Amino acid sequence: MNGEGIIELKVPQLPYYLGAGRSEYEIGDHHPNRKKLGIYDVLIVVKGELYIGENDQQWTLEKGDSLILLPEGEHYSVRPCTQKTVFYWLHFEHVERYESLLTSSIHEPELQDSSRPFGNPYTLRLPKHSKLANPQAVFNLLEQLLTLEMESSFWQEQRLLGELLSMLEEGSLRVMDSVQTRLAEQAAIYIQQNYKTKVTNETLAAALHFHPNYVIRCMKMKYGKTPIEYLNELRLERAKRLLVTTDWLIDRIAEEVGFRYAPYFSSCFKRYIGLSPLQFRKQYMTT
Repeated sequence: MNGEGIIELKVPQLPYYLGAGRSEYEIGDHHPNRKKLGIYDVLIVVKGELYIGENDQQWTLEKGDSLILLPEGEHYSVRPCTQKTVFYWLHFEHVERYESLLTSSIHEPELQDSSRPFGNPYTLRLPKHSKLANPQAVFNLLEQLLTLEMESSFWQEQRLLGELLSMLEEGSLRVMDSVQTRLAEQAAIYIQQNYKTKVTNETLAAALHFHPNYVIRCMKMKYGKTPIEYLNELRLERAKRLLVTTDWLIDRIAEEVGFRYAPYFSSCFKRYIGLSPLQFRKQYMTT
């Protein structure tokens, strides 16, 4: 299965560069199995395919793919290489423990911790697995790191590590956009399926297993409106259809589309359409 997610590193502390290398595997070779390595292990494939797993997730890494293996994880070879495979590896350390977000989850930004005088100025968010936007630029940067391995170049190595993590972070932004859009779409589907019942920000958030404020933010990003605005517009569009296709009383139509009180329905309808329900029906019947 392909796993996606975000790995979060609080900054400060800064990630600390430990070393890098370039490995070439022939057919039949495989990545070594390791458990609780204690450091972050970044794999970036240049050529071929690398079959690797971590805990209960597995990946087939191709040219331009990156994968970050976690300090406390157990990673292993899924199967030997079926073609010549070339990849870079890079090790770094970070004092703060990582947070790993699974494919089915979407991060909700943390509240500021008032007990810490400087809070958390920045959180570095790296994609667990991603397709690099500019693989060659990453390859070139890693080659620079390998050249520096021959010298005593602590600060240059740290600078290049920062540049590499910045490139990887661009991938996390694509992941975040994708999962936020997916959550908004799931919220819209829930509303479409349940608009006749009582739907609130709280019931919607509970159904999707996210904080109400986060669901609201994702809906506004995707649709330009809050869940309740989306819900009311959907109900009123359904009401318009019933007004012109049935002879039902206003009270019945209000109840049918999810409004508990007819006067409130009429008020919302007039504010949205510019006409009362009866005026809308009469206008349609005379056209």
